[in-house]
Amino acid sequence: MASRAIDTIDTGPAFTQADADALNARFAGVDVGTMLRELFAEGSLGRVAVVSSFGTESAVLLHLVAQADPTVPVIFVDTLKMFEETLAYRDELTRRFGLTNSSVVQPDPAVLSAKDENGLRWSWDPDGCCEIRKVEPLRRAKQGLDAWISGRKAFQSVTRQNLPRFEIEDGRLKINPLGDWTKADLDAYFAEYDLPRHPLEAQGYLSVGCQPCTSIVKPGEDPRAGRWRGWDKTECGIHTPVGATDTPDEGELPPGYEPAF
Repeated sequence: MASRAIDTIDTGPAFTQADADALNARFAGVDVGTMLRELFAEGSLGRVAVVSSFGTESAVLLHLVAQADPTVPVIFVDTLKMFEETLAYRDELTRRFGLTNSSVVQPDPAVLSAKDENGLRWSWDPDGCCEIRKVEPLRRAKQGLDAWISGRKAFQSVTRQNLPRFEIEDGRLKINPLGDWTKADLDAYFAEYDLPRHPLEAQGYLSVGCQPCTSIVKPGEDPRAGRWRGWDKTECGIHTPVGATDTPDEGELPPGYEPAF
């Protein structure tokens, strides 16, 4: 893998696709806990952090990380539109798992003032709202990272099929430790380690994001069906490479369009 000598400036990507391919081959069939312990112990990931939404399934990955190394940084993007239950769950998991290096990143106040002054952009432009409240803050948080750890799972949505454990995104190594886990795998882990559940899950919120754009999932629906219901949208954008999508600004709305509020 690429050298990370601290006395030199490397302007190229820290990892290449060849690195990701090698890691996928090395850890094929290896349990996640062992994989994380080895990677953290050898320091081969460089500057790495876990990005967690502290949603309904987040406890599993956070527990695995804490068992491997509780000092690994954990980043939470507070969009300022979160459920109070999510904020309380974040505090509970951080305390219970002994995570010692957690941080919060929030939207830029100047950007909010310019692009979402009344806080209702989610109602007429959810992509644009996600961009300024989640994607841009996380982009800032990842600037100093060589690699980051995601909680994505393939079963969550058709847009997340065939997730590799290791991939390259925007020049960084992206790690999906639970990519091939099923809902049954997660439930079994919750039970084995008596992990606390997100307080909204029992009410039917199977995937929890921002409060205005999250609804209860009906029986038989995709687990993420409650996100951005009524919109042709399944992802917030943090898992989309930079430049892959464009979002409209206030001046780009179709003629005659009026916000929902």
